[in-house]
Amino acid sequence: MDGEELTEQETALYDRQIRVWGADAQRRLSKSHILVYGMKGTVAEFCKNIVLAGVGSVTLVDDRVVTEEALSANFLILPDENLYHGKTLAEVCCDSLKEFNPMVHVSVEKGDISTVGVEFFEKFNAVVISCCSLAKKKLINQKCRKLSKRIAFYTVECRGSCGKIFIDLQDYKYSKKKLEETIECQLEYPSFEDAISVPWRALPKRVSKLYFAMRVIEQFEDVEGRNPGETSIADLPGVLKLRKELCETNSLNESQIPDALLERLLVGTREYPPVCAIIGGILGQEVIKAISGKGDPLKNFFFFDAMDGKGLIEDISEPSTGS
Repeated sequence: MDGEELTEQETALYDRQIRVWGADAQRRLSKSHILVYGMKGTVAEFCKNIVLAGVGSVTLVDDRVVTEEALSANFLILPDENLYHGKTLAEVCCDSLKEFNPMVHVSVEKGDISTVGVEFFEKFNAVVISCCSLAKKKLINQKCRKLSKRIAFYTVECRGSCGKIFIDLQDYKYSKKKLEETIECQLEYPSFEDAISVPWRALPKRVSKLYFAMRVIEQFEDVEGRNPGETSIADLPGVLKLRKELCETNSLNESQIPDALLERLLVGTREYPPVCAIIGGILGQEVIKAISGKGDPLKNFFFFDAMDGKGLIEDISEPSTGS
């Protein structure tokens, strides 16, 4: 991402950040372009973080209207109906984000980006996807991977007290300092489709129960033709039935996916603002790492559960795509 040097104004504004990660990393950030699909509370936190960090531009996509649920978790939506009446979620959030950092260009793109051509994604350095079906996530990830340019791809989801991030950096090379030596590193990431297709029996023995529980609910929503979060406790019998089928197919003990955890995920479909802040913070940090080339990136799933306060990294890959 070579290009112009930082302007005097940028150098003054981002002085503290430059002291932490250097002028070259800040230059990379300032010339980067981020595409964001789905303006939920977690994504609002993420957008705030990268706008304050000083990326070049952020393009928002979300044609939905403001709802009571959106108001409860998305702090970018001001509680005055006159300010968002007749506007889409993306337009409302765009207005608020511009005030955080006038040096970052924030804009809105309308329509369904899963239907656009591959060339649409070429102008972006990172694509962040939320609140859409598994099929759309697979399709958008495939389009990002078809380009000769490497595009960092992320999906993010928050269900009540739990959250999840998926990361695909494709063939990612970076350097890090160890004592006085600079070490060249390389990570191979699987695509979204390949990652969620890894047979459970092929996974490491101590994979998070949250991984399995969220996969069961995702597959339930997929089979039922629902969007993420369009479930309730009334769906528990169907979810338990699917869990039994998946566990039998994958030779997994059902105790790995506790009833109580599934119930919690079904009841807590709304976002919980403190969890949004944590997941949005981690996601912002990961995108900054990938663009700046500073720091070890996560590979390739991150899970957080507020009930125990733990964040877990899970490498869900076929053996051939290991570190």
